[in-house]
Amino acid sequence: MGSVASSFPERIELAGEGLVLRDWTTEDLAAMPELFDHPDIAYWTPIVSPFGAAAARARLDRARELRAEGTAILLAITVDGGAPLGEVMLRRAPEGTELGYAVGPAHRGQGLAVRAVRVLAGYAFDELGAEQVVLELEAENAASAAVAAKAGFELLDVPLITGEEKGRPFALQTWGLRRP
Repeated sequence: MGSVASSFPERIELAGEGLVLRDWTTEDLAAMPELFDHPDIAYWTPIVSPFGAAAARARLDRARELRAEGTAILLAITVDGGAPLGEVMLRRAPEGTELGYAVGPAHRGQGLAVRAVRVLAGYAFDELGAEQVVLELEAENAASAAVAAKAGFELLDVPLITGEEKGRPFALQTWGLRRP
């Protein structure tokens, strides 16, 4: 088991499943509100809402801080390294390696989340030595539950994670994928 304090590489680009997952850049700032300023994303994720230019700048800065701390990686989902279509996240937590994702409303229905999660899970297994990666999802979020199942995750028999975000209570199920 690797040390949690070990750092992430300064730059990351992962290719696979017809995608290129890459670092967010300042060139992406203009595209971020189109991806993240949406009622679905406001409801189901902790991403700030409304999401405008200031939120985009804050998210880019935070992504860089989390990377430097060795806590999390936030990568843009692209098909060719160009325009961002969404985001995939890997977070190291005491309870394990957690993945997450958000796909822009205009880019849904193309399997982007499923493919991005599989690529990032492969990175967690191969490069970080993770034994298992998890997704924490609300049971009512049918689209995310479908992504988890299609990506090969299984619902784990563990207690729900409850809390409150943006004034709304939530209960998260934990889905897991073991190292192949």
